[in-house]
Amino acid sequence: MLRTMTRADLGRALDWAAEEGWNPGLEDLEVFHATDPGGFFCAELGGKMAAAISVVNHSPSLAFLGLYLCAPAYRGQGIAHALWLHALKHAGDRTVGLDGVPAQQENYRKSGFVLAGQTKRYAGALRPGHGKGVTSASAADHPLLIEMERRACGYAKPTFCAAWLEPAQTRYTLVHRSNGTPDGFLTLRRCRDGWKIGPLCAPGIEVAKTLLEAAAQHSEDDQVMIDLPQESAPLAAHCLEMGLEPMFHTARMYRGPAPLPGPGLHAVATLELG
Repeated sequence: MLRTMTRADLGRALDWAAEEGWNPGLEDLEVFHATDPGGFFCAELGGKMAAAISVVNHSPSLAFLGLYLCAPAYRGQGIAHALWLHALKHAGDRTVGLDGVPAQQENYRKSGFVLAGQTKRYAGALRPGHGKGVTSASAADHPLLIEMERRACGYAKPTFCAAWLEPAQTRYTLVHRSNGTPDGFLTLRRCRDGWKIGPLCAPGIEVAKTLLEAAAQHSEDDQVMIDLPQESAPLAAHCLEMGLEPMFHTARMYRGPAPLPGPGLHAVATLELG
């Protein structure tokens, strides 16, 4: 049976993601589900969840695919592929993006996805510093930050970003201000192992460095992970200079017209929802 996930099902899928080494955030579930409650799907056999996938509609023009997982006992039987076809119907005629493992590029291509670039994960401890001009985000900042992120990545995620920017016990959004006006920000969240940063938007590398220095005050000496598209070369170079190490890369692919990233250094919010 192919059906829409419940919140409990999504929690189970995130546990599977953790077992695969994807390291979800401690408070991802509620934000993910609230973004598009009808965009999470599972295959069920004998009362047990066999496979999972998400196709979350962010806007009338774009959806994002993620959390494509199959329990080991059910692999190689066509169950996950049937779920894939079922879930993609949810996107309608929207462009659909994904960040997939490179080994699956050919399979994604058969479903109409075209390679647009790579996203590389860097991991390590951040270098502490003064973080001058950085404060916690306020509710009044949110509309500007959402627009800043839209320009940087090339597509809008208004429902997701509005929830993502809300403060939580293990998720913080920090804003850099010039003359009192926000010109860059990042979100830092505690994960099952260490922390992840995403998104990060900044007008240049100096603001990005200052934001990362401020984030280090929260993460201390713990490992921090950040996912950078290939357009973020200056930020990638700074990560290497700080001693962060590249872990793996994913293939950014789209079915339909690909959005065009705008100016501004950028880190991906999540590999699951874009």
